[in-house]
Amino acid sequence: MRFSKMHGAGNDFVVLDLRDGTPAPTPALCEQLADRHFGIGCDQILTIEPPQHAAAVASYRIWNADGSASGQCGNGARCIAAWLVRDGSAPAAEGFVIESPAGQHAVTRASNGDFVIDMGAARFAPADIPLAGVAAAQDEYALDIDGQTLRFGAVSMGNPHAVIEVDAVAGAPVATLGAALQRSSMFPESCNVGFAEVRAPDHIRLRVNERGAGETLACGSGACAAVAVLAARGRVDAARGVTVELPGGCLHIRQASDSGTIFMGGPAAFVFEGEWP
Repeated sequence: MRFSKMHGAGNDFVVLDLRDGTPAPTPALCEQLADRHFGIGCDQILTIEPPQHAAAVASYRIWNADGSASGQCGNGARCIAAWLVRDGSAPAAEGFVIESPAGQHAVTRASNGDFVIDMGAARFAPADIPLAGVAAAQDEYALDIDGQTLRFGAVSMGNPHAVIEVDAVAGAPVATLGAALQRSSMFPESCNVGFAEVRAPDHIRLRVNERGAGETLACGSGACAAVAVLAARGRVDAARGVTVELPGGCLHIRQASDSGTIFMGGPAAFVFEGEWP
């Protein structure tokens, strides 16, 4: 089984081409591939598959390091776009469309060569996230965890996100508090938990604990979610664009003021190619 090892701002992937009909990896195989000591090592496995609609050049699915399926991965979308361009399945200089479990995504190129992904509009309705026990969307939710009241925003980018604003991300309890929120019954499908520090209206710092993977060096959908939540509060100017600084690098997020569509730009890099025995 041939694979490509790739990363987007440090969020790393094993990419498998299944367009020849090869079956999707089992949860056990995903765990083997993702193991950083006995396998290839990655945050997620991405499988490239035939398109579901004529407008798309290919579709892809996302598997977390623990073998669970995910509905969206922004950094993965850019890596899939770069892989398809290198493969010749997508044009290098023109826009094209790819499909994730969350829907179709238009892909364009920035002037610096980065891939820019149309991530769609953020969805705040509790049923869309989903959030249990909540009737209407709120700017901020409160939940008692281990005797302390945790306040957070919640949004779907095709996968569920909680966003916690902090004074400084360096000392944020990403692993402990992130895992506790992921286990909460308020999130029946768990969630990705982002800790966001606003530096300026066009600059935030972010750390994300991803469901099924733990803290990653970058989370594309998490960057979009953080900007969406903070923009709704007036904390950042998403229409002009926001640089999201993550441990593995920077992503650039812009939200269209008319439609609410979020565009995410950033790097996509090939690390090595190999064959799984």
